[in-house]
Amino acid sequence: MARVEGGSYLPMFGERGKPRTVAPFLLDRRPATNAEFLEFVRENPKWRRSQASRLFVSEGYLSHWAGDLALGPGAPGDAPVVQVSWFAARAYLKACGKRLPTEDEWEFAARADATRVDATMDPAFLNRILGWYGKPNPPVLPAVTTAETDLRGITGMHGLVWEWVSDFNNQMVTGAARNDSSLDRSLFCAGGALSATDAVNYAAFMRLAFRSSLGGNFTVANLGFRGARDLTVPSPARP
Repeated sequence: MARVEGGSYLPMFGERGKPRTVAPFLLDRRPATNAEFLEFVRENPKWRRSQASRLFVSEGYLSHWAGDLALGPGAPGDAPVVQVSWFAARAYLKACGKRLPTEDEWEFAARADATRVDATMDPAFLNRILGWYGKPNPPVLPAVTTAETDLRGITGMHGLVWEWVSDFNNQMVTGAARNDSSLDRSLFCAGGALSATDAVNYAAFMRLAFRSSLGGNFTVANLGFRGARDLTVPSPARP
């Protein structure tokens, strides 16, 4: 895992002009792979494709695999695992002693490129992300190691798969669920864009819109996940 130093950033929605603070945390250097998730379902039969409850996974759960315990040509072992629900991702990470990153943590980390902690003011950086969003998914996803790596050594935040976050539906649902704790009706329908803090960062708006369309049991052909962990800061030694 890579350490992400904390700081503040301006989210797409929230109290206008008011940054939010993200504490330091650890983030997986790459998304979880098919091979890793296969080991998880071997040890946890209730999460195998044929046995997982439809309350927690949709019909598409691991549908690109050849079988319950077989990856097949459509799911290379080193490619990111997709077609997994939020519930399944959370169960996998709990077994690893990890958790899903929060939306703030993911968005904060995803601002980086190979040389800068925050590249979001660079139109070329944003256009490169939008260019990937505009491409159709390849029939078989590439290895996680083929994606771009940022200056922290974190690979594939962009250009590989979309990723689950723990609070994927807290935006654009109700003001009571957001940090601004107000019911801002301008977030809904066409008025949503009026509340954006950075109308130029259309890539971030697309991510928030995509997440807001999800349900916890949804499975999508290009939606994977990676783990996060709280950063335990050792207490100063007592004199």
